[in-house]
Amino acid sequence: MKKLFVLLLGFSVLLSGCMGSGNASDENNQPKMMKVNEKPRVDQISNKTKDVNPAETEYKKRQIETIGFLEPTDDKAAAKEVRNSGNLLSYTAFFSYMVREDGSLIPIKDEKPLAAVKDTKTVPMLVLTNFMDGNFSPEIAHKIFTDKKASEKLITGVIDTMNAKGYKALNIDFEHIREKDRELYNGFLETIIPRVQKAGYPVSTALAPKTSDEQAGPWHGAHDYKRHGELADFVILMTYEWGWSGGPPMAVSPIEQVKKVVDYALTEIPREKIVMGSPLYGYDWILPYKKGNPYAKRIAPQEAADLATAKKAEIKFDNKSQSPYFYYKDENGKKHVVWFENEQSARAKFNLLQQYKLRGVAYWVLGEPFPENWELLEELFDIKQPKTEG
Repeated sequence: MKKLFVLLLGFSVLLSGCMGSGNASDENNQPKMMKVNEKPRVDQISNKTKDVNPAETEYKKRQIETIGFLEPTDDKAAAKEVRNSGNLLSYTAFFSYMVREDGSLIPIKDEKPLAAVKDTKTVPMLVLTNFMDGNFSPEIAHKIFTDKKASEKLITGVIDTMNAKGYKALNIDFEHIREKDRELYNGFLETIIPRVQKAGYPVSTALAPKTSDEQAGPWHGAHDYKRHGELADFVILMTYEWGWSGGPPMAVSPIEQVKKVVDYALTEIPREKIVMGSPLYGYDWILPYKKGNPYAKRIAPQEAADLATAKKAEIKFDNKSQSPYFYYKDENGKKHVVWFENEQSARAKFNLLQQYKLRGVAYWVLGEPFPENWELLEELFDIKQPKTEG
């Protein structure tokens, strides 16, 4: 029995040795099982900390230039307006130094508002126009374009005035020009712009809202987008007045029309040279509208909102034009419609400005209360302060 036990024990040891040897061989010939990470997300999260500069996480506003046109008919009120809005404007454009046929300039009451500029960050811009007797004069423009003596007198007078009064930029706003004078106007710009630039001042031009170069007529035909873009430091698109005081009621600056003008401008002018115009006003029309009716009254955005509240009128919003409007009845029972600007319409224009990465925005006209616009402007953009000589 003992013998049998020893024999069985030996056989068992031999058998287990052989089995162990076989398992080892199989293990070497087969791939090893990958160990599963039971906490994969934990291992991917770094435990290391890093000091972060708060400035690196701040939303970076896009920098733009802003221009506000000022009509200093009341010099004290104009000075107050400069102090109110100057820190949100790259340029305050003084409208306007009017030119006579002989090339001499008609001065404006700009002493007090120019003094007020020194209390702000804004840069004063002289606006030169062919405006006379309530309208832009094609005759004066033609005379300046064709009379070398008058043209030279004008250029010298502009530079002398800028030097003497402290203007730091020039805007040339010649409108209602004969269509056939297009090349004459280009020739005038080819003469005056380099002279003013050589004196150390940037020069811009105002352009009527066009959607093609073929657009004709006295307000559009003579404005050559391509040539202005080549000559001027920048251009201002007058993208407003679709709805105007003598025309039928509609939005003053409908976004779909503004977009068409900007789309065309971008085919002729670099985007960094394009400033988009924007209104600081609306109009109040008497209904029903008829040609020959009294002109619609210009109304400030804040005034329009207050009027709607006083009349308990419902303010509606036109999605196509991205503009607000409302109806009301006056004390005589006459029905009115008011198209104006509000925060929503201002935001639509700012979105377009952002989308196209344009140089900036120009406002016509200062002195019309629109606090929502200025708050939104400050929220969305960093206002660039131009470098000037002197």
